[in-house]
Amino acid sequence: MEKIGIGMIGYKFMGKAHSHAYRDLPLFFPNTVHPEMKVICGRDLNGVTTAAKQFGWEEYTTDWKSLLVRDDIDLIDINAPSDVHKEITIAAAQAGKHVFCEKPLALTLKDSREMLDVVEAAGVKHMVGFNYRFAPAVMLAKKLIDEGRLGHIYHFRAWFLQDWLVDPNFPLAWRLQKEIAGSGSHGDLGAHLIDLSHYLIGDITEVIGMNETFIKERPIPSQMTGLSAKVSDSNEKGEVTVDDATLFLARFANGALGSFEATRFAAGHRCTNSFEINGSKGSVIFDFERMNELQVYFVDDRDDVQGFRRILATDPTHAYAENWWPPGHTIGYEHTFIHEMVELMDSFRENRQPVPNFRDGVKCQEVLEAVDLSIEKRQWIRISDV
Repeated sequence: MEKIGIGMIGYKFMGKAHSHAYRDLPLFFPNTVHPEMKVICGRDLNGVTTAAKQFGWEEYTTDWKSLLVRDDIDLIDINAPSDVHKEITIAAAQAGKHVFCEKPLALTLKDSREMLDVVEAAGVKHMVGFNYRFAPAVMLAKKLIDEGRLGHIYHFRAWFLQDWLVDPNFPLAWRLQKEIAGSGSHGDLGAHLIDLSHYLIGDITEVIGMNETFIKERPIPSQMTGLSAKVSDSNEKGEVTVDDATLFLARFANGALGSFEATRFAAGHRCTNSFEINGSKGSVIFDFERMNELQVYFVDDRDDVQGFRRILATDPTHAYAENWWPPGHTIGYEHTFIHEMVELMDSFRENRQPVPNFRDGVKCQEVLEAVDLSIEKRQWIRISDV
């Protein structure tokens, strides 16, 4: 296949990120399959009409089911809220469409497993949106681990800190409603940390956690866009039904220990998505707010030069970097989505499943649910038991 027709459902935060990726991919990665931006879908006619024009889609619609009967659409991209992921995925796969779905895969582990069963039975390609895997500096950390240059891994500690909910008068956006979002910081931010740990370290075997909802009620919103919202004229408030912060400990199959923290109440942290990995031969530190850099330490350096060194992952030797700019010319958040879509398009060219796919989404959901269960039972939970 030289081209893939895309039908995308959702047009706000992730819709813009995905649209940008589809548009720029052929310019910088001309040797892979090219995405064709056929139809964008959203519930609000005015909103989706504006998005179609702004983002560069050929057509727009408010009926996602109409995408499934079109012969010129090969792939359904789902970046609508989490409560509709399952229905759309199952319908799309049964219609023979390939599926890209944003994380978390579903509201529950049961639903995510059902989605995996359906896409595998249908024989379609499936991918889940864990874009942080695709930062070249993260992929460098993976390379160092796989080559044994960090030795035996002892620790994985990760934290995803944001502060956009510190104001108690911030409105009750959909991400704060369990029936739509599934969970709060745990499923939104923590899911990325869990996937990074699976990618870099391996399977998690057991967990124990705790969480808190600091602000129990918030004003009803009149409008929501991405991570922003406006308060309605009324003084009405609604219940926050998700966590504001979740922390948990983990054991990995390879013997490593893990700690995870996800919160939207870390004042001063806009998007501190970070991890540190300690091994017998060295360590690495990554912070997405400095996404082009990886801090690297090797124990066998001479005593007089020991310490963390800053590696700028922009040279041709680093993943995807040779398709961008000269060394030292950095890339940004949006490029992780382009790399994600390159992996997706390459999977068509190479006739394989892209990675991460729904199997990775289910693995992440297993850990999310195990943490929730451990909080409920106040005890360690084995992943194999959920």
